[in-house]
Amino acid sequence: MADLAGMLGASKSASTLLILFIPSKDRSDQAIDQEYWVDEALKVLGTLFGGATAFPQGRGIWRDDAQGGRLLLDEPVIIQCYTSELLLKERIGPLRDFLHRMGREARQGAIGLVIDRDYLEIGFPMDESPTSRRPKGKRRR
Repeated sequence: MADLAGMLGASKSASTLLILFIPSKDRSDQAIDQEYWVDEALKVLGTLFGGATAFPQGRGIWRDDAQGGRLLLDEPVIIQCYTSELLLKERIGPLRDFLHRMGREARQGAIGLVIDRDYLEIGFPMDESPTSRRPKGKRRR
């Protein structure tokens, strides 16, 4: 890939793809402030890795095994970010902190992401985050 970057006159080459799913609902099937979390994720990925792109809402479903296999329909926003494996490893702490904060505050059963070809899921217990509920539509800055 370095040869192509040079031939194109590219100043940056990144080959590790990070994909993050931003949910539209919590695990109780209630709407969350998705726009807030998309903005936060873009800021975090832009700061840590130089940029990211959010795509319009899609349609999805997630099986919540902690709720007896309940199927939860969702309209996630998908964000992709290209980086390097080295930079990802160097900045994994702040990324992990953000993912765990989003999972707790947005009352998720799990936060899903893909790094290259590997799907990773960070699970959250049923009783986590009741005190961190933010009312729907209230944006925190």
